[in-house]
Amino acid sequence: MTVLDVEAVRARFSSLRGGFVFLDAPGGSQVPDEVGEAIARALREASGNVGANYETSKRVERILATARADAGRFLNCSPDDVVFGTNMTVLDFALSRTASRDWREGDRILVSRLDHDGGVAPWVELAADRGFEVDWIDVTDDLRLDYDDLAAKLDERVRVVACVASSNAVGTIVDVARVAELAHEAGALCWVDAVQYAAHEPVDMEALGCDVFIASAYKFCGPHLGIAYGRHELLESWRPYKARPAPTEPVGRRFEPGTAPYELLAGFSATIAYLESIGGMEAVRDYERGLGQRFLDGLPESATVYGLQTMEGRVATFLLNIEGVSAADAARRLAERGYGVWAHDTWYSLGLRERLPYPVDSLRVGLIHYNTADEIDGFVRELESLTA
Repeated sequence: MTVLDVEAVRARFSSLRGGFVFLDAPGGSQVPDEVGEAIARALREASGNVGANYETSKRVERILATARADAGRFLNCSPDDVVFGTNMTVLDFALSRTASRDWREGDRILVSRLDHDGGVAPWVELAADRGFEVDWIDVTDDLRLDYDDLAAKLDERVRVVACVASSNAVGTIVDVARVAELAHEAGALCWVDAVQYAAHEPVDMEALGCDVFIASAYKFCGPHLGIAYGRHELLESWRPYKARPAPTEPVGRRFEPGTAPYELLAGFSATIAYLESIGGMEAVRDYERGLGQRFLDGLPESATVYGLQTMEGRVATFLLNIEGVSAADAARRLAERGYGVWAHDTWYSLGLRERLPYPVDSLRVGLIHYNTADEIDGFVRELESLTA
């Protein structure tokens, strides 16, 4: 087992040298210098397109092939089944419309209250266009997915069960393999927004068993780029929305409708190389779990954490409030003291907001592997001082 060396990690980030403490990973991570350098190098040396008989074109082709192989390794799937796109939300809108070409009016879609609206709005808008029905899968009192509610709502009209792998708001991890099994028993697809999960946990598509799985590299120290997995047989069966002369092999490429952002793909490969060099996502997960538990153990009595109260079954993303201090005021004061967190009302989880007890807004604290124990201890002290 590789133990993450956080000081060596931090030395690779120019953005971490100013002393400001970034505890806002769910809103987007900091990026190591080597990723920016790879993007700049691609723009300098590979500004072209595929298919030409000169060197810049061949460099672009190598960037594309390398990125696809890197994504396959990161997701533990065939590189052929990888789809690149602008971001998770754009991929979700595009692929949901592709999947539903032959669905009928009255078909049903289940979405989870844990979901970010980037994984809900595509289905809501699709339903409005096509006469489908959308229903919520509920959550338990401690903000876990209610699998019994999911089972009760499945019937022969359900075409897809859409859920997060981990909540972008409260950090809860969903048992995707269990959701996939229930969905498949009912003849439905299992469709996963993994933006938050893929940034903190190792991914294994073979073990998860879902049909579609979408992530965004900017959450795990990469560029703004969407990465999706689609089950091979499913991708082969779909008719893509695509410019017809554009390349269609391997099968994942059928769903990339135009010219790829090759410089961002170069940055993505540099991101995967970075993660592998520090011990991979296993080392990241283990380090972040310890950091998250340190945070929970140190919280002052004035803090209320919504959802799971330990690191069991969650990633290190926390929603909380401090008694007697508004979240907006707390975020402002903390930023003045050198700690970056956000205040918001819904956190884009509109279904979950109906289950959260705070009146206006809350603080979100999101830890990631470049955070240190000293940063956490200092932040906890600042939280306690807010009520002094």
